[in-house]
Amino acid sequence: MDRETIQKADKIWNSVLGKVELSIPKPSYDTWLRNTVGVSFTSDEFNVETPNAFTAQYLEERMLDMLEQELRTTIGFNVKLKFAVINEMITSGENEQPVTTSSPYRRLDHTAKYTTSNHDLFQDPNSNNVSEPRIGSYDFNTRYTFENFIVGNSNQLAFAGAKAVSENPGTIFNPLVIHSSVGLGKTHLLQSIGHETKKLGLTVIYVTSEEFTNQYVRAIQNGQTEEFRNKYRTVDVLLIDDIQFLIGKEQTQEGFFHTFNSLHVENKQIVVASDRNIDELRTLESRITSRLTGGLVTDIQAPQLETRIAILRGKAAQQRYDIPSDVIEFLGNKIRSNIRELEGLLNRVVALAQFRDEPITIESVRRMVGDSDRLNKEPISDSKIISEVSNYFGVTSDQIMGPLRTKTYLVPRQVAMFLLREETSLSLSAIGKILGGRDHSTVIHGHEKVASLINIDDKLRSDILAIKNNLTSTAG
Repeated sequence: MDRETIQKADKIWNSVLGKVELSIPKPSYDTWLRNTVGVSFTSDEFNVETPNAFTAQYLEERMLDMLEQELRTTIGFNVKLKFAVINEMITSGENEQPVTTSSPYRRLDHTAKYTTSNHDLFQDPNSNNVSEPRIGSYDFNTRYTFENFIVGNSNQLAFAGAKAVSENPGTIFNPLVIHSSVGLGKTHLLQSIGHETKKLGLTVIYVTSEEFTNQYVRAIQNGQTEEFRNKYRTVDVLLIDDIQFLIGKEQTQEGFFHTFNSLHVENKQIVVASDRNIDELRTLESRITSRLTGGLVTDIQAPQLETRIAILRGKAAQQRYDIPSDVIEFLGNKIRSNIRELEGLLNRVVALAQFRDEPITIESVRRMVGDSDRLNKEPISDSKIISEVSNYFGVTSDQIMGPLRTKTYLVPRQVAMFLLREETSLSLSAIGKILGGRDHSTVIHGHEKVASLINIDDKLRSDILAIKNNLTSTAG
């Protein structure tokens, strides 16, 4: 398999991943898809490399239909998706030899995708290859720097705050909180801070709240809480992404609270990103939200057209894509509220052009993109879902979240559980807390009840479709 074909397969697969990442919960994407790579294709088959056989099996059994549909949308025709583990090393005594499972193709010089979870402090206790990374040794994504961040009216304050923090960590704007809808640049700014503060010789940790939670739980299970405390309370800069995922995780919030206090009293810099304003994190403990609002809280709004065009030009230059100006403007008008989706659309156009071996023109791009994409789709908040459900069924939000279990309130409540589970990345515990402090098992029951009934109950299916349409139209 020649290098050009492998690179083309990888670009096509990255375009597929860019769309899938927007439609499934982030923990699921990080666990099962982030480290997959497109490696080869024919007119009938597209081959994807997975890090292990378990991942290949999971994708085959659980995500195949969705991934094949996105692949079909990207390349314009049906192909069979195949998953395989490539060059898996099997050790026997002193001899190590690569084993290729089910496919003869070979991955060449592919740059590893960025991840922090590979550097987990607490390894599987049954693993024979336990290693502990040096504190602050994380490699940040080289694309996420201040130089590559396009500044406009929508993000000026957030950019200025991040720059100030990176130049004088721990002295001003501590903590720094950046909030925005998905795909507008929060992670970019956090990692830019990581790049700059590492240059100062400081120890830095970047972690998502999901990874923080997993490490904290594992530390408790393995009796390694002292190691956990040492890891997080001896750094100079702590960058925590997606703080909203701490909702409903009381024990982890306790660990975060003490970590925050320990670092703050020593003037260590803390930077937090969230998909909503701190005031809207209603089920996060008040003592945490009060700490977070004690520094600088800033937001990033959806970029204006001029900023979107500048972003596309910058991305095209980074990837050495030759994109005509009229195409750049056309793409900038297609997606208005999500930079990540904007970049994904650019990658898709390039991948399609390369796959079909045709030049990128405004006519070809119009033909490729069409009008069927989910354009300018805003993320849907939990409060919006509850509001739409209550309006549709003619009950109040307080009644949905209240204790009464009559059918008048029970059906809207279970529909709310279903939609919160399907349309947001909230955990079961968080949904239960939002809906009046209910147990996660109640949420599971409500979700499964609705999921089973919509296949046989035309009225309920119609109700949910109507509510979804209301949510989509108001969000757009």
